[in-house]
Amino acid sequence: MHDVRTIRAKSGTNQEGAGAHNKRVIIDALRLNGQLSRADLARATRLTKQTISNLIEALELDGLVMSEDVVRKGRGQPSTPYRLVPEGAFAIGLQIDRHMTRAIAVDLVGNVLVRSEAALPPDGPARGVRVILDLIEQTRRELKALRPEAESRLAGLGVAMPGPFGLEPAADDPWMMGAWQAFPLLETLAAGTGLDVALQNDAAACATAERMVGAAHGLDHAVCLYLGYGIGAGLILGGELYSGAHGNAGEIGMALFSDGGRLTPLEHKASLASLYQALGLDPAAGDLHDIITRLVEVDDPALLAWIDAAARDLRWAVHLIETVFDPQSIVISGGAPPALANRLIAAIEPLLPSNAERRDRTAPRLKAGMFDPWAVALGAAAEPIGRAFEPRFAAILKEAAGR
Repeated sequence: MHDVRTIRAKSGTNQEGAGAHNKRVIIDALRLNGQLSRADLARATRLTKQTISNLIEALELDGLVMSEDVVRKGRGQPSTPYRLVPEGAFAIGLQIDRHMTRAIAVDLVGNVLVRSEAALPPDGPARGVRVILDLIEQTRRELKALRPEAESRLAGLGVAMPGPFGLEPAADDPWMMGAWQAFPLLETLAAGTGLDVALQNDAAACATAERMVGAAHGLDHAVCLYLGYGIGAGLILGGELYSGAHGNAGEIGMALFSDGGRLTPLEHKASLASLYQALGLDPAAGDLHDIITRLVEVDDPALLAWIDAAARDLRWAVHLIETVFDPQSIVISGGAPPALANRLIAAIEPLLPSNAERRDRTAPRLKAGMFDPWAVALGAAAEPIGRAFEPRFAAILKEAAGR
């Protein structure tokens, strides 16, 4: 019998000169499925067997792919499975938040090798950028000590921070990082590290982490509703992260909701910052998660009142996302303590009617994702890997333009 294993992969192209795209297709298929034979790859990507053989040989020479032991099944021809080489590439991810910065180093398949964090000074980027550069340098030293080849195989630096980008908020607006928005961050980090640097909002980075190793793995249409100091939505549409014309797609926290006749942004009512305000907590406190977890455990009345109010607004946000984007599933993740996240998600149910109510549904409409303080940095680290190795339409355009 033939192997009927279902393999997730994008299609390659047999047109001449599309090698860059096809290499990315092979890498992506191995990342999604693990070990695959040349026959598996040809069937899944719709590339010819000869094209697959040429690509595998090229990727082996690049140190990105390696063969495993030959597999013999029944009377059929033996096959050789191939897998990605974790040490084939590395990347660093950086999260910048209002009071904390985190750096993480990963390999090609997303294994976390180094993680470091530091408190940011309250006066914004004036001193904060020096703290960040020192943290990146520390991360690179530790990575090099673990993997001496890593420095020559660094794909770049991915940065994630709260958006929106390109606007002119007041520097003292507590809901937006105005001083950081006005600072030439990418130029400063590129000059200070010598790496290619890319920026995305924290919700988009968290969505990338969820698709790579979390609750959105295996989904090509998913929205990550990110609950942090503010609120954002990371959009995975057609298997790719959608950022919009100015990198601000998914800024649902800025959506205006009616509140007693006033229009109030969603994040002013249902974000962690609104919780801190309701409970009179210092957002810079080091034991904030422990405090909130204890309040959840004792059913603190003020906390329960916030959960009820936030759940009403988030229920409507879920309805809006489903209606506009038609995702396979919505994943809630972010920086909330898991105890609070579980209570909040339970309170959002039952969901409002929407076009997501389908009899053939295989994934839940709403599910919990990562409530891990490192998720944003992990997603940020995935961006340089994706930029270098994921199949994107831009790869074909660049190859065509170079001929």
